[in-house]
Amino acid sequence: MAAPVHEIEIRVRYQETDGQRRVHHANYLTYFEMGRTEMLRAHGHTYRAFEDAGLFMVVADASCKYHAPAEYDDLLVLRTRVEKVGAAHIKHAYEVIRGTTIVATGTTTVVCVDAEGKVRRLPEWMLG
Repeated sequence: MAAPVHEIEIRVRYQETDGQRRVHHANYLTYFEMGRTEMLRAHGHTYRAFEDAGLFMVVADASCKYHAPAEYDDLLVLRTRVEKVGAAHIKHAYEVIRGTTIVATGTTTVVCVDAEGKVRRLPEWMLG
């Protein structure tokens, strides 16, 4: 996971908003998952192949701080970076930006487990 920051664009869809056309707070965790998945893909791997190998990444911790509202049809940039890699976990940090405005920031820690839910060491290609 060599690249320090990975960016994707997200266009806010109507179903992601509440009655005021603002992004519902829970959707930021979905955006964070999109960032992790696309960062993995950018490094030549897919989460599907990871699961096919019998491994899974489960969210052990998640946080999100809201700085400004995002609304229906806004074009957001999600910046994802790897903050820390341990033997069996990865901590990611996120920024959701609209133009020059930081909309939200957050972190997640994902842990590698097998199909029985037992913690497993990350594959070597994820540790480097």
